[in-house]
Amino acid sequence: MITGIIGTGSFLPGTTITNQDLSGYMDTSDDWIFSRTGIRERKLAKTETTSSMAIEASIRAMKNAGVKADEIDLIIVGTITGDYVTPSTACEVQAGIGAVNAIAFDVNAACSGFMYALNIADAYIKTGTHKTALILGVETLSKIMDWNDRSTCVLFGDGAGACIVREKDKGIMGFDMGSDGKKGLVLACKNRDNNNILVENDKTPGYVKMEGQEVYKFAVTNVPESILKVLDRAGVAADEIKYFVLHQANIRILQSVAKRLQVKEDKFPMNLDHCGNISAGSIPILLDEMNQKGMLQPGDKIIMSGFGGGLTWGSVLLEW
Repeated sequence: MITGIIGTGSFLPGTTITNQDLSGYMDTSDDWIFSRTGIRERKLAKTETTSSMAIEASIRAMKNAGVKADEIDLIIVGTITGDYVTPSTACEVQAGIGAVNAIAFDVNAACSGFMYALNIADAYIKTGTHKTALILGVETLSKIMDWNDRSTCVLFGDGAGACIVREKDKGIMGFDMGSDGKKGLVLACKNRDNNNILVENDKTPGYVKMEGQEVYKFAVTNVPESILKVLDRAGVAADEIKYFVLHQANIRILQSVAKRLQVKEDKFPMNLDHCGNISAGSIPILLDEMNQKGMLQPGDKIIMSGFGGGLTWGSVLLEW
């Protein structure tokens, strides 16, 4: 039994914030940001929410796949920025699209969230317990940024991407997944502290904190290793891959991964110039952009690889 993607969809907020816009709020510039990250602009939520973006991306994916809501029996959302602690974003999506026959839950694996969700869906489908899954990566990262910290806030954007997956003749050929919790705090966002009759705290909200050099070293080492493991297990050579669809973290990371794999950079599609880093949303949003542009043809072999907070990573080899 093979699990494959039969449809994609995405949604980005309506407000664009350029690097020049940010220079009016903090000590930065378009040249400073672009030269270090490859980012020119990003979309930030104003009236949009994590759930509303996820619902719209889901509707578009369902339309692309030709699937009705009552056919979906599994919804998994990769996110760290749900609108509620509970209910889950997945349950909000279920209600929003009317998927009355689905079970729904969230996965917290930061920038690898979509890859973890896809891996779980693949297992469910292969066991035969579920047939049609809606998989999402969605983030409203702007609400957990410290907008006085130019080393982090300029990197991130908001948005949602979705895929419909079910059994196909061609699809997933192999996964590699991993976690390294010992280094988790190099990219972190603290949750609520204890707050009860025994404890007093200032209730200051947590913001994303990142040790950029540590994250860079982790990514440029683990991602190529993960991709090579997937290729080796499947008996597929790197030159057989049409596209490497990686988490859109930073152009320098993507360039370093390409160099280590000895693959030309033109095989690494990018949208970080106009989207920034959308964590769990980046891979499915990019995949949908590629699908809508007609870049993906039946039989194409692609690699998708996510990496980030946790620290976590996940790669998949997929035949379109």
